[in-house]
Amino acid sequence: MTATHELLAGRRDDALHGWRPEDPAFWAGGGQRVANRNLAISIPALLLAFAVWMMFSAVTVSLPKIGFGFSTDQLFWLTALPGLSGATLRIFYAFMVPVFGGRRWTAISTASLMIPAIWLGLAVQDPGTPFWHFVAIAILCGLGGGNFASSMSNISFFFPKARQGYALGMNAGLGNLGVSATQFVIPLVISLSLFGAIAGGPQTAAGGQTLYLQNAGFVWLPFLLVSAAAAWFGMNDLADARSSFAEQAVIFQRKHNWLMCWLYVGTFGSFIGFSAGFPMLTKTLFPAVDVLKFAFLGPLVGALARSAGGALADRLGGALLTFWVFALMIAAVFGVVHFLPEAGSGGNFYGFLAMFMLLFVLTGIGNASTFRMIPVIFRTLQERTLGANASVEEKAVAMRRAGIESAAVIGFSSAIGAYGGFFIPKSYGSSIALTGGPQAALYGFVVFYAICVLVTWWWYFRKGAECPC
Repeated sequence: MTATHELLAGRRDDALHGWRPEDPAFWAGGGQRVANRNLAISIPALLLAFAVWMMFSAVTVSLPKIGFGFSTDQLFWLTALPGLSGATLRIFYAFMVPVFGGRRWTAISTASLMIPAIWLGLAVQDPGTPFWHFVAIAILCGLGGGNFASSMSNISFFFPKARQGYALGMNAGLGNLGVSATQFVIPLVISLSLFGAIAGGPQTAAGGQTLYLQNAGFVWLPFLLVSAAAAWFGMNDLADARSSFAEQAVIFQRKHNWLMCWLYVGTFGSFIGFSAGFPMLTKTLFPAVDVLKFAFLGPLVGALARSAGGALADRLGGALLTFWVFALMIAAVFGVVHFLPEAGSGGNFYGFLAMFMLLFVLTGIGNASTFRMIPVIFRTLQERTLGANASVEEKAVAMRRAGIESAAVIGFSSAIGAYGGFFIPKSYGSSIALTGGPQAALYGFVVFYAICVLVTWWWYFRKGAECPC
């Protein structure tokens, strides 16, 4: 029996030792199969996490229809709060996999998503449910947002450098489809008596329409149960990925950790913020439009672009793609502003929609390209610490340290980036309340993206950059 097969033998709940994805013989001898299996289970678990995280983006537009008298600002708060709590939880989730193991943490964190799903299904059945209940549910939906940090950190350990862009792009890109799924599935299931009397009776909306809004939460329960079981019985913990918080905390001393956090706010923060805020923003600006027919399209094209962007970043380089993503996002935001309604003008919805679809595509590509940059940056930094006569053992230690640090940065930057899910919807609401329109918020985005262009160019893209990647 080869060393690879000895490593892979044994009980599934044992942590795998001696994981060496950069070793071609190990990778071909069974490592690739194990890595792909863990990726295949991770993707649907992450998709469900995003679906639960973004439930309120599809639910808030229906709450007034069934008798909830919440104000527009309160509804924007409900769409924004999951982003705030999800981003905060990601800070902690980013460090969980090396401490507890990827298999255990994926199973437990997936199962925890049943809590907000059940509570939402119960709360919407009574129009007298107070606003603070929905605030609490929205905060608990952030559990789904937290899962992204641990999921991406976990998958980064399984794959070699040459396949990192592909693996992280597939995990995140197909996982991001959960945003589109929740905005596509919820409008369908709330019109059906999906679970019969066991899930509760219907609600009567204005105009006599019958809705089953409880299905917005209940529909995810069987999938969450299956996914949690699949993670528990089908995934692996990696002993070589185990590390203490102290080992991971060294990233807080790394300048490039903070630079990549800034860039990821611009890519993923924009993706999740636009996803959360687009339905309410569209309903506010174009009230005659049935926004739920279009809301799922942006997250869909953004998620697919992320999947493709990972492979593209492997081929072209992450810094090149990231630089042009931010440059084009500036142009797209000006396009959105051009098609907005103004005094005496009803605006152009389809132009507005087209510009937002472009923004979603660009954020998806940027999500993949920034995450492709991180492992390259931290491997480069570790390689520079090695002398010309470094031993094989010293090189192995440096590469293990690079893997731990890059995984921690991937998780932590995803936490910081996710705050866009709060600030973007909230900035829409604040801008509309203070100025009567979202233009002030959009111009603020332009300034932020311009800074991202400069950061990418100076540290990673220009000739002579500190860490070309």
